[in-house]
Amino acid sequence: MPKLSLIIPVYNEKNTILEILAKVGRVDLGETAKEVIIVDDFSSDGTREILQSLAGQHQIIFHDQNYGKGLAIRSALKKVSGDWTVIQDADLEYEPEDLKKLLNKIQEPGVAAVYGSRRLNRSYFSERHSGFVYAMGGIFLTGLANLLYGVNITDEANCYKMVKTDLLRSLDLKCRRFEFCPEVTAKLGKRKIKIHELPVRYNPRHNAEGKKIGWRDGLAAVWTLIKHRFIK
Repeated sequence: MPKLSLIIPVYNEKNTILEILAKVGRVDLGETAKEVIIVDDFSSDGTREILQSLAGQHQIIFHDQNYGKGLAIRSALKKVSGDWTVIQDADLEYEPEDLKKLLNKIQEPGVAAVYGSRRLNRSYFSERHSGFVYAMGGIFLTGLANLLYGVNITDEANCYKMVKTDLLRSLDLKCRRFEFCPEVTAKLGKRKIKIHELPVRYNPRHNAEGKKIGWRDGLAAVWTLIKHRFIK
């Protein structure tokens, strides 16, 4: 039976972790099995205690300090057993039901990587946004990725990146924080692997609601795209 592995990196998400796990649990993938691997990146707000109470129900990795989202993903990737792997954030910005569309696409012959895209969703420009700076940053990173790697995508910073597991492991990821997205995009682009995109829903939160990515992470993303194009 084919299997999809969902990696859920978690850091201080006590208000959303149970709801996102419930949503993930309700997603019916048909004949495809579902594996969930949660990584608690040393939460200090009560999330860790919530996850400890669920230890018998889920695969959970507990970090001994706060390393960052990228390293949390790399920790989980060592334990993944699915044919395909996707990242699911622990907040409620993305709708897990949309993963079914990506899964259907990645099972097509010759497809190795599928991204979700907020900008392919017709309602994106009429709905709530995470803020002007975040929106412009995402557009800039997408344009830079297209310019440097010719990947021809519309939403580089999208959370939903579904990739064949063997391929994802072969990328030899080095990310520690939020550089996961640009590093994966850069390394797929360098290998000339086609990235397919499908529209997904998006319900952004703001800094006051717990959004963690900041302008320094934006600079790190830019550097990651440049570095892997010209240096590594």
